[in-house]
Amino acid sequence: MLNKSQANLVVCLLLAAVTALAFWRVGRHQFINYDDTCYVTDNPHVQAGVTWDGLEWAFCRLRGEHTYWHPLTWVSHMVDCQLFGLKPAGHHLVNLLFHILNTLLVFLLFRRMTGAFWRCAVLAALFALHPLQVDTVAWVAERKNLLSAAFWLLTIWAYVRYAEVQSQDSAASNTQHASRITHHRIRYYVLSLCFFALGLMCKPVLVTLPFVLLLLDYWPLQRLQLSNLTSTRPPALFRLAWEKSPFFLLAVVSSLITIAAHRGLGSLGDASALPLSLRIQNALVSYLRYVGKTIFPTRLTILYPYPGAWPGWKVALCCLLLIGVSGFAIRALRSRPFLFVGWFWFLGVLVPFIGLIQAGEQAMADRFMYLPILGLLLLVVWGLDALLDAWPHKHQWLAGAGTLAIGGCLVCSGFQLRHWQDSEKLFRHAIEVTSGNYNAYDGLGSALDAAGRREEALLCYAESVRLQPRYLEGQYDLGTLLLKMGRLEEALQHLTAAVQLNPAFAHAHINLGKALLDQGKLDEAAAHLSRAVQLTPDDPEAHYNLGTLLLLQAKPDQAIACFSEALRLKPDYGEAHGNLGVALMRQGKLGEGATHLTAALRLNPNNPEAHYNLGLALLELNRPREAADQFSEALRLNPDALGPHYHLALALVRQNQPKEALPHAQKARDLALAAGQPALAAKADELLKQLRSP
Repeated sequence: MLNKSQANLVVCLLLAAVTALAFWRVGRHQFINYDDTCYVTDNPHVQAGVTWDGLEWAFCRLRGEHTYWHPLTWVSHMVDCQLFGLKPAGHHLVNLLFHILNTLLVFLLFRRMTGAFWRCAVLAALFALHPLQVDTVAWVAERKNLLSAAFWLLTIWAYVRYAEVQSQDSAASNTQHASRITHHRIRYYVLSLCFFALGLMCKPVLVTLPFVLLLLDYWPLQRLQLSNLTSTRPPALFRLAWEKSPFFLLAVVSSLITIAAHRGLGSLGDASALPLSLRIQNALVSYLRYVGKTIFPTRLTILYPYPGAWPGWKVALCCLLLIGVSGFAIRALRSRPFLFVGWFWFLGVLVPFIGLIQAGEQAMADRFMYLPILGLLLLVVWGLDALLDAWPHKHQWLAGAGTLAIGGCLVCSGFQLRHWQDSEKLFRHAIEVTSGNYNAYDGLGSALDAAGRREEALLCYAESVRLQPRYLEGQYDLGTLLLKMGRLEEALQHLTAAVQLNPAFAHAHINLGKALLDQGKLDEAAAHLSRAVQLTPDDPEAHYNLGTLLLLQAKPDQAIACFSEALRLKPDYGEAHGNLGVALMRQGKLGEGATHLTAALRLNPNNPEAHYNLGLALLELNRPREAADQFSEALRLNPDALGPHYHLALALVRQNQPKEALPHAQKARDLALAAGQPALAAKADELLKQLRSP
């Protein structure tokens, strides 16, 4: 017969093994092009690993990178990059490890609070394996969910220990013993507060935790009795609420920081413009949709589009159901306290996600249920145990129901995981199970674009914009792809729309500036590229593009400053090295220019333009042999390039190789005539005459 500790260990090992078995395939999944980009794959601060500059950026920048302040989440991603680079397997498996840790914490925490061994084991297994948890585990960007949940559970654990020690303190008769207990009580209280603060630095939605602690005070901790509420003395509820005032203070501070960050990003702009009535309607319906997907987890996807308005009858029905269930839970407060705690855990913990303050495009999302689902599972597991209390063979019925539920979750999660293998599968599935999902069409377009399937991507982007013309990312992505395809007029239309939708969208300004630059509208392009630098002074691409424009405007001094800043921010920026080399050459600093052009080629050896420009610098430095090598390499990469043919001929002439120079001079003249460049054709003619003269 196993003792309590041994039994706990066996269950923990089984939970860890089953959870690993259910989710092991995430180690073969790819990064997703939705949020994984700004969190990892396109984030130079994270990719650099753990550095002092990176830590300063994570802790001292309010908005992070396109999101709210959560420095510990950034640090965890930095550690992953330090260990695994950009190999997705390591990042995914760390997510899985945190999910296993959270599962074990759920079992051990509720086991300590309730003492119900098998119910806690089933609760933890359902938490671990429910299909609604797949989003959080399989999505690298949802590390914040996993980390914050771990600190949430650790906060409750420390609080439970504090409550236990406090009960011992009140019962202690020996003064010395009481003093020692008081010391432990304070230590656990401070530890709980520290865990809570760390959790808020992973994801600020932990602001509801102080209210959950009050629920747990009633059941299962039994620090609050119904009789206290009607007592003539100051109610215990007030005392317990005051006890948690430091927690409430931290929650308020975190909320203010989060609102400020969202406002700075503009993510509360259009969404907050939705009428409050529509947001309330969606919240009421979403609560019941979450309950439905907990019981019947079908047609799950990464994101559910906002419907705009729900039918009045559906809103009224959902409102009545919520009121009815809440009333029933309150009536059962004395006889079945777990119904009250479980139901209001679910309602309360979902409040930051439910959309009353809308941040983002979604009506709801599976990942939002990672912690709220514990309330519903608690209600179901303890409720079923109470319901079957008088049944014969109760334990056999409960074992069968638990096994069936766990097995069903295991199978359903396995099916749901298949859709998370890569971005294309994920968003094709989203389009299949939802309607009007413009976000999914945009995500699928990005996946196809990255795979080089531009025509298919164009159709997806166009459908995204058709479904929602005010969708910022859709307009931007469509305009960017059209720019790559050389369809400048169409690109300008959509990039202009993106800038109008969010004037603070720096990359839209960058690409709009590029499109105007390609049309020769230098002054208009300068306005947008300068604005991009103002908006994102830490973005090397913004400085690079402005420098390129200044180079075209014959302002090499200012261009050099821009390229130098781009390289300070991103030392391995090959294009910036190349253009800085050209700018320095125009100032007559040929040696410095050649150094940067050499660096550009070291980073990208297949850049014909860099080979050509380095050849020009070497030719000016009277190193014709080395220059000829660079021109030859440029022609290998681009055989019909006019400049390299002409200058290779010059380099060969300087090496006294007129016969070898002749065909290149001839080719240069033919290309110049075909391109309508009479001045260069005349130079080539003059060179040909010299080569043909005796």
